[in-house]
Amino acid sequence: MKLVLFFCFVVAAPVIATNAEAQKPVRVADPVPVAPASPVTPTPVPDSGPADPPVPAAMETPTAAVTSAPIPEPTPAPAPTPQRKRSVREMIDVLSETQVEQAITGLRNNFLDSTKTGDKEVRRATLEGLILRLSPGAMLTHEDSIREESGSGLFLAEIIDGRIGYLRPAAIDGESLAQIDAALSNFAEKGLKALIVDLRNVAASRDFEKAADFARRFCAKGKLLFSIQKPSAKQERIFTSNLDPAFTGVLVVLTDADTSGAAEVLAATLRLNASAMIVGSKTSGEAVEFEDSTLGDGKVLRVAVAQVVLPGSGAIYPAGVSPDIVVGLDAAKQAEVFKLSAEKGVSEFVFESERPRMNEAALVANTNPEIDAETFGSRNASPRLMDAVLQRAVDLVTAIRFYGDRPQ
Repeated sequence: MKLVLFFCFVVAAPVIATNAEAQKPVRVADPVPVAPASPVTPTPVPDSGPADPPVPAAMETPTAAVTSAPIPEPTPAPAPTPQRKRSVREMIDVLSETQVEQAITGLRNNFLDSTKTGDKEVRRATLEGLILRLSPGAMLTHEDSIREESGSGLFLAEIIDGRIGYLRPAAIDGESLAQIDAALSNFAEKGLKALIVDLRNVAASRDFEKAADFARRFCAKGKLLFSIQKPSAKQERIFTSNLDPAFTGVLVVLTDADTSGAAEVLAATLRLNASAMIVGSKTSGEAVEFEDSTLGDGKVLRVAVAQVVLPGSGAIYPAGVSPDIVVGLDAAKQAEVFKLSAEKGVSEFVFESERPRMNEAALVANTNPEIDAETFGSRNASPRLMDAVLQRAVDLVTAIRFYGDRPQ
């Protein structure tokens, strides 16, 4: 019996040793990142003596967390841009009254040049700050610079591409109104269904009664057009439409930064009451009535004393009228377009000239007009002057008419 037991022990020993070796971790010289494996239950080993000592943690097989790529350093925040910086006005607006007094005292007591912080300079700085803050509702100007009701161009009426009426009044006054009536009558006879009203070259005016007269040609009878509110008056002045409109088709209005006063009130009123689309740039925001105070030496202080208010949308001052489609045109180019269009018409600055095309005559002559025009025709030619704002308006009218005329 002793001989049999000894023989079994000798045969089983290599197996036990082999299983014990299989439980030891494998050391890898250059570990490769791998996805974490699901835990494996070790094979039970017969009890053959004391277990191997535990392997130190430093010698354990590297896991995916240890061998993953290092975490990148955080990207530094970008330097402040002018858009992110708070303006001086924004910073002053959040100061308390105590902080304002402390700042003024600090300027007066500590600024290196005391002559610039005395009472005289503080009064001038106060006036400057008020005018800047209240602009365009307050301004210092010269009586020679006031161009109220002075025309800056000629009235222009035209039919673009045989299908779109175009009106460009010189001013919001009685003369231009009579010219518009005649043009609208002509457009109606020709059956035009679309109209562009260009208010980019209209003279500055505060004649809001005339603005209402213009609007009545396009707005339905009985519509509330706008009102004028004056804090010192007990009641506001209300303007309504008392006429049947002379035009009821697709209406587009053109504006720019110089469209002000009565002209911008007209633009806003046509959008509100005649479904007009506005194309161009934001208006000046001077839809107010001014009171002028003469200061002597030709200097004038202009202060807004009343403002135009649209029903449902509020005052136009000081933000102005924002266009539905923003399109800009360089001021110098616009002035040149207006000057030349008085002689040639506006269509000259709307449509691109037709490019030369390959034809039978060119094939016989062994020439290619397309290549010749590209190679020789445009080499010395300057870019053609175009009115991008009017072009966009014509495109808009074309799109509206196209989809509006399609059967539903």
